Amino acid sequence: MEQSLLWVTVVQIFLVIAYQGTDGASDRVESILDYIPTEERGRTAYHFQPPKNWMNDPNGPMYYKGIYHLFYQYNPYAAVWGEGILSWGHSISYNLVDWIHLEDALDPTDPYDIRGCWSGSATILPGGDPAIMYTGVESTNRQVQNIAVPKNLSDPFLLEWAKLDQNPLMTPVDAIGSEFFRDPTTAWLGKDKRWRVVIGSEINGHGTALLYQSEDFVHWAKSHKPLHFSNKTDMWECPDFYPVSTNDTKGIDTSGLGRTTKHVLKASFFGHDHYIIGTYDSETDDFFPDTDFMDSNVKLRYDYGIYYASKTFFDGAKRRRILWGWVKEADDQSDDISKGWSGLQSFPRTILLDKSGKQLSQWPIEEIEGLRKDEVNLQNKEIEGGNIFEVTGITASQADIEVSFHLPNLDDAELTHPEWLDPQLLCSEKNASTGGVIGPFGLLILASENLTEYTAVFFRVFKGHDKYAVLMCSDQSRSSLREEVDISTFGAFVDVDPAEKISLRSLIDHSIIESFGGEGKTCITSRVYPTLAIGQESHLYVFNYGTESIRIANLSAWSMRRAQFFQSTKEEKPKLIEE
Repeated sequence: MEQSLLWVTVVQIFLVIAYQGTDGASDRVESILDYIPTEERGRTAYHFQPPKNWMNDPNGPMYYKGIYHLFYQYNPYAAVWGEGILSWGHSISYNLVDWIHLEDALDPTDPYDIRGCWSGSATILPGGDPAIMYTGVESTNRQVQNIAVPKNLSDPFLLEWAKLDQNPLMTPVDAIGSEFFRDPTTAWLGKDKRWRVVIGSEINGHGTALLYQSEDFVHWAKSHKPLHFSNKTDMWECPDFYPVSTNDTKGIDTSGLGRTTKHVLKASFFGHDHYIIGTYDSETDDFFPDTDFMDSNVKLRYDYGIYYASKTFFDGAKRRRILWGWVKEADDQSDDISKGWSGLQSFPRTILLDKSGKQLSQWPIEEIEGLRKDEVNLQNKEIEGGNIFEVTGITASQADIEVSFHLPNLDDAELTHPEWLDPQLLCSEKNASTGGVIGPFGLLILASENLTEYTAVFFRVFKGHDKYAVLMCSDQSRSSLREEVDISTFGAFVDVDPAEKISLRSLIDHSIIESFGGEGKTCITSRVYPTLAIGQESHLYVFNYGTESIRIANLSAWSMRRAQFFQSTKEEKPKLIEE
């Protein structure tokens, strides 16, 4: 049997088992994995991805009539990015974990999007009706902004969308380059009852958030000044602009304003998702950042690994703001073509303003806990320098682990150096194999039994003149025996006091590792492709390669069940959960 046909057969078997809801379904599905060809085993179990083909930016996530909707850039024809053919894929969920894949919501069929329906956002209008604003690419490659609305507002699945006759609604004018005008944000409504939306752009080589206004959401006018710009960056892709509370753990609607509100401006540039926090004057449309893009040694990013083109939305059902991000492959394009798919979405995260007010914190949504099983707990275990021990009793290739470390002695921590400004470079130089005093310590993930392969997620602690510096790293240098994969090392500093505790949580899902340091203050996502540490041959270790002992204050780990994915077609429509 050909490998592609075998994979389809396995998926069909899985769907039958999963949707029958029989006891032991997860265990039976896991046993099927033994028959999946090795090159297919990188496919994830609980991270979102379509059944096949290329996927990149998340688009227009929203909550509508009891259902979560996720749209995304999608090539319906191949597992590579498609010049001029990208559509809006569409999937729905009741819990942001299990998904039903629907027919494409938008396809490039009109003069104003004939070369692709590119990224955009969804806005919930007064009365609860949704509208999609997206970038279309014309035959001349000029980028324009368009709107689509549901054909049937009584349909909670929003299966069919109609593009407005007035499209395109916004076109590049003045100094805006025709190929630097894309990715509209979710719109917000000001006190003057006028809508506002930001478009990503570049003017004279400077990244810019262009501001447009409208009274009716159809006729838009460019404001005389941008919301914000930077002379230290290039083109801003996929901008996002939203409020966060300074005194509450609840999220705020995109149009929310108040004295206890700050605003976040995020832009994708230089291959990463950067953000700044500041104050927004809704009357003048001025945005005053606390610290501007690239102005500080601590350059704030959502994620310091493989993570791009992210999008947030306000979940009115649970009053939270949820963040999605595109996680691309880190292997060769020929591998993507061979396996027939490319690209993941990060597991959805709640996003809040940290207590310090200086940065954001992120955490996997609580619904993930429904996938947990086979819990393992450990408390108050000392690990002497140069030692490791295995976390057993879970499926190490498909797991969720939380661990907090206590450091009994910080007096002998290594001194920091003024030139240590680049944490990623520092993590590369002082990798997991380079012993220190306090660290490296952390987790060896997707590890083979003899440690020929592993990905190390770890901390090191250094002592400065007036405080300690905690470095968090994800070292992929030994993650795979394959030569064609990216084995970069990622790193960032974590703003925590090591005298109290240092915490780490990692979501492990075959070829992706999402790690959250300091309760979500610093996040690093990695893509890895082990050849030995696959399925039941994968192991998970806690390690300490520093000379000073450390203590595990608490460790909890779980195997993770598979999320359920179902493919709906025009002939077989999804059903309401009440049925």
